[in-house]
Amino acid sequence: MRNIEKFWSAIKTLKADVQATVSGDVTSQEDFDKIEWTTGEDNGTAITTTTNPHSEITWDLVSAEMDRLQTEYDAKEYQRKRKAEYPTIEELVVALYDTEDKLAIENKRAEVKLKYPKP
Repeated sequence: MRNIEKFWSAIKTLKADVQATVSGDVTSQEDFDKIEWTTGEDNGTAITTTTNPHSEITWDLVSAEMDRLQTEYDAKEYQRKRKAEYPTIEELVVALYDTEDKLAIENKRAEVKLKYPKP
């Protein structure tokens, strides 16, 4: 999972309606302190500040949530690998009408499950 994706997921978990602008990855307190937080609007122009106006969003909390998200993502690696090797939808549809194809599909899925077991 990319750092910027983890960062935004963590932010939205901590406070869903936050608006901010970042440039590059946010991987440290130093990067976090450079975020431009949107605090309002004036005649259609965003009002921003680099002083974090959200007490419920700290670098420690964001970092911890990013770590949790990465752990969750890593734990599902077997699912992503299985999906890449499972039979396609087209193969499954054909197998509905042909018992030999269905047996081949079942065997292929069993092989993939053995190759990438659940942790």
